[in-house]
Amino acid sequence: IHCFLQSGGPAAFAACLAGALAVLAGPGSGSSIWGGRRPPRSYGHLEGDVRCRRLFSATRFFLSIDGGGGVEGTRWRERPGSIVEIRSVRVGVVAIRAVHTGFYLAMNKRGQLYGSVAGTGPNCKFTERIEENGYNTYASLRWRHRGRPMFLSLNSKGRPRRGGKTSRQHLSTHFLPMLVS
Repeated sequence: IHCFLQSGGPAAFAACLAGALAVLAGPGSGSSIWGGRRPPRSYGHLEGDVRCRRLFSATRFFLSIDGGGGVEGTRWRERPGSIVEIRSVRVGVVAIRAVHTGFYLAMNKRGQLYGSVAGTGPNCKFTERIEENGYNTYASLRWRHRGRPMFLSLNSKGRPRRGGKTSRQHLSTHFLPMLVS
């Protein structure tokens, strides 16, 4: 407004207003210090989070890791190997450990599921995603089959399916993390 009063013309006022807006916008091409991008989010409070759950498949089996490291589905809810810890490694990445046996869920490059003693390896890390239907899917962080992710999956008989034969849309890859009571 001060510019308008000194120079007296509408064109001068528009130029003055544009200059004032540029000063208020700050440095860079965007309207903020992040250059028009959203500022990075902080999810540090989620890292290292541990949840005790039973993973219930849409094929009506509970995921279980037995004492020998075998992965299977069981209809028996109270089976000791069916209680798992879902440990957050970083945002969206989890490691799944059977509480009773101590084995970590792992997937090899052929897409086969097994129990691993060491949970620090890349075979033991899965990306967790909540699907539109409310179920969670778990895809191997390291391995892909022909460029597509390989998912944790239990077929209609409770046996694990190889990761290369799975997709996000298959109901056999959908799991509900149920609270342990």
